[in-house]
Amino acid sequence: MIPLLNMNASAWVQRWAALIPPGGRVLDLACGGGRHAVYLAGLGHGVIAVDRDLSLATVVRGTPGITWRQADLEADAWPFPGGSFRGIVITHYLHRPLFGLLLAALEPGGVLIYETFSLGQAKYGRPRNPAHLLLPGELLEITRGKLRVLAFEDVEEPEQRRCVQRLCGVKA
Repeated sequence: MIPLLNMNASAWVQRWAALIPPGGRVLDLACGGGRHAVYLAGLGHGVIAVDRDLSLATVVRGTPGITWRQADLEADAWPFPGGSFRGIVITHYLHRPLFGLLLAALEPGGVLIYETFSLGQAKYGRPRNPAHLLLPGELLEITRGKLRVLAFEDVEEPEQRRCVQRLCGVKA
């Protein structure tokens, strides 16, 4: 039995993960402690969990269905060819140069589930660097004409001490 300390997938990921078509691979980008990789593997998906530092995921590294890959996607070449994934899940990570590569990596019918911090977050804490904060409506603009957007939120949640954008979209 793998201990699942603080392993709850985000409510946004849980809400939309069932739309990821079965039978293919799912990318958990910037997987951190692996909570979404574990959740997605539990749904029966083969997961590629990528992070530049996999030490946070040590406790769940034996989870069946997950391939762990250490890579610095901000410094190294993109390792995934176009059309590689039925789903891509990203939470609490933003590196704008990856947007085109991520959209290309989705198979037709593939699902992007994205949730990260947005402008205004600095008043609650980290991240504060504008390079790591989405501009108003930025996720929606980046995916316009590339995905059929099923849901989008650009919200401030004072009770959670965060400003976030969330998007779920399907590649045509």
